Amino acid sequence: MGKRKTKKFASMKRMISLKDQRIKEKDRTKVQAKKKKDPSEIKEKEVPKYPSCLFFQYNTQLGPPYHILVDTNFINFSIKAKLDIVQSMMDCLYAKCIPCITDCVMAEIEKLGMKYRVALRIAKDPRFERLPCTHKGTYADDCLVQRVTQHKCYILATVDRDLKRRIRKIPGVPIMYISNHRFNIERMPDDYGAPRF
Repeated sequence: MGKRKTKKFASMKRMISLKDQRIKEKDRTKVQAKKKKDPSEIKEKEVPKYPSCLFFQYNTQLGPPYHILVDTNFINFSIKAKLDIVQSMMDCLYAKCIPCITDCVMAEIEKLGMKYRVALRIAKDPRFERLPCTHKGTYADDCLVQRVTQHKCYILATVDRDLKRRIRKIPGVPIMYISNHRFNIERMPDDYGAPRF
């Protein structure tokens, strides 16, 4: 009995490497000579540029009246904790606070529907300052991160862990959050008399 040839599965056709001698000179890949690193050469390193307002250990653009960017879940959690947003912010910072709400956050609250109509009514309060958005899309987290990176004059109020993690990577931006039925602030400069709990 003769041997039967079986077809090999998943076998690939052999390909000529681009360095092969049979390929024309112009189509062939060039062999690059490895450069020896000079130990005395000055190493260049790309360092992110920080704004000049962060020169003295803390953000100099922060100061009363504080402008506080509010996130969707911050409004929802403050309703659950039965806290008046503006009054609680003033109790936390001992100064006048202007809560700011972007168009993206407003759109996010409107999308949540009838269940969050109280949050929508609070967001439409005349004490809240409306900030128009010029970018495409309505993803509020990206909008807040972008605004906070461009202008260092804001405090960000959020309860979202992922957003907090993203904001902590940006220097000079304090984070306001809710814990123990009160507003607390994180990374606020000592010079502004932020309470320590």
